[in-house]
Amino acid sequence: MSLLEVSGLKKVYKTRFGGSAVEALRNVNFSVNEGEYVAIMGESGSGKTTLLNILAALDKPTAGTVLLDGRDFTKIRESDAAAFRRDHLGFVFQEFNLLDTFTLEDNIYLPLVLAGKSYDEITRLIDIAETPYEVSGGQKQRAAVARALITKPRILLADEPTGALDSKSTDELLRLFGEVNRGGQTILMVTHSVKAASCAGRVLFIRDGEVFHQLYRGDATNELFYQRISETLTMLAGGGEAR
Repeated sequence: MSLLEVSGLKKVYKTRFGGSAVEALRNVNFSVNEGEYVAIMGESGSGKTTLLNILAALDKPTAGTVLLDGRDFTKIRESDAAAFRRDHLGFVFQEFNLLDTFTLEDNIYLPLVLAGKSYDEITRLIDIAETPYEVSGGQKQRAAVARALITKPRILLADEPTGALDSKSTDELLRLFGEVNRGGQTILMVTHSVKAASCAGRVLFIRDGEVFHQLYRGDATNELFYQRISETLTMLAGGGEAR
């Protein structure tokens, strides 16, 4: 059985006064196996953010199911959603979302504190003394990844994780993602970056609220996969049919 199964997912937003409706997602279907590294790409407004919010248990679909280890978490009560996210999901954001008044170490440990873990469990990482405003974007993002992984989540969800990084820090972060994925961590990453997507094992392309196409890496190098992704994006942008 797949680790994550998305079936018939639909999301409709209604205007403030109940007028016209906007269909952000329509009949989205895909699955993710344990240990996979999957990138999600698409133009702005394609539905990527809406999909990620639902997968992060931050929003509920209008219809459809999302099963994690066979459990449909779209049915979780709002009061239980925060605990579910803390216990099963890890998050890496474009803007790091670190607390400037905490050290990097405290930011990393925070999920364990919130989960009520013991001191021995919390002190299993090396000491990091700096506060976020004293370090580089690359260091902030590595701390954010450590924070996301410290609870050993079933899935690491990344939202444009390289968007605020320079090229060197981007390379370092993508190497880190590759390492943790090879260690068995499942990763689902939303990105506009072809370079970031080319490090994944599979790319899902979203267009007009649907999974329109997907590419598998197979034995391709990052460079070859980069080229295939770029060609697919060009075809999709021109309204063509990807092969």
